Amino acid sequence: MEAKPWRDRVREEDELLEQLATLTSEAAKRRAAALAEGVAELGSVYKVAKDLGKGWTTVDQAIKKNGPAGTGSTTTP
Repeated sequence: MEAKPWRDRVREEDELLEQLATLTSEAAKRRAAALAEGVAELGSVYKVAKDLGKGWTTVDQAIKKNGPAGTGSTTTP
């Protein structure tokens, strides 16, 4: 059985990378929404971060970068 030509393999990998980028973006948006819900429940980014064992800036940046428009941290540590 012959291997696929390299051009076809590159094309297939490019398509896979595009699909993965889309999936990653969608997951980041869902994660940001969940983090924002945690902030609403616990009252601050710091409390959410502490509960998850992450730095508060990581949580804050994830919400700001991937949350819906107008969503972002209004509470600092």
